[in-house]
Amino acid sequence: MAVAMAAIAIASPNPLHLSLTLSNARGRRAFCTRTRTRTRTRRTHSLKITGSSLADGSALFQAAHYTVDTYIKSGMVIGLGSGIASGMAMQYIGLQLGAGALKDIVGIPMSVASASEAAKAGIPLGHYEDSSQIDFAFDDADIIEERTLIAVIGRTRSQGEESIIQEKTILNAANKVVFIVRENQYKCGMDGSIPVLVNPLNWMETAEEIDDLFLGDAELWRRPSVGLAGPHGGQFPLVTREGHNVIDVIFTSPILSLAEVSMSLDNIDGVIEHGIISKFPCTAVIASESGPSVVDNVPKNSVKEP
Repeated sequence: MAVAMAAIAIASPNPLHLSLTLSNARGRRAFCTRTRTRTRTRRTHSLKITGSSLADGSALFQAAHYTVDTYIKSGMVIGLGSGIASGMAMQYIGLQLGAGALKDIVGIPMSVASASEAAKAGIPLGHYEDSSQIDFAFDDADIIEERTLIAVIGRTRSQGEESIIQEKTILNAANKVVFIVRENQYKCGMDGSIPVLVNPLNWMETAEEIDDLFLGDAELWRRPSVGLAGPHGGQFPLVTREGHNVIDVIFTSPILSLAEVSMSLDNIDGVIEHGIISKFPCTAVIASESGPSVVDNVPKNSVKEP
């Protein structure tokens, strides 16, 4: 399927911690960096399977299966998300198709990774067009806000050709959306980063506007394609397949309202897109050791046990 995807790369840990500041000098704004040397010891990591990691995988497994059993019916056109839980859901859809429990399903993948996972599972794939009707979509989220179910995507995608633009387009086109998340990803007073797509030709001017907007509450790092991370993205800043740079707005203070952050970013001319998505109606299936819980962003806004 010919779908425009963005390659998102996360750099490896940097022995030099660069914090971005935007300073005034003779009435002009300029980027400057401050460097603090950190001594780090390279360690060899081995994979260790613990009871908690097994329980976490089992919880996601149950949440993914619950999502498929509850919301997906034969004949649907389905938006296929990216991530561990989405991959589990696609594997289960493939099994259901093979057993005849589901029929005439068409999947619209949100990334190259999800297209590959769907193909392995035996899910028939279709092309997304502006006029396409998508009955239902599921996706992983990096974090999701309590009650509003406003989500952040694109924060942790490190390889492949994922596209925030493509992912948000399919999610917004769907009649109903479910995000499958862990308990610790469903919270209020959120922190962490929000990816922002900008034009590479004037990215610095756009970064200055974003810095003014969140002055003192966030640091800005342009995402690199290879090498060490830094405010400027190193010598090889990442360029998405749509031709944009990615600025990670890393909040150092709690995010009180994702809706306000989203609206503020939308009002900056140089911002092409960002990783905040607000969808109504929307449902979160929250994985936990005691079983999945479900919350909707409808007026009753009640959490229920399936």
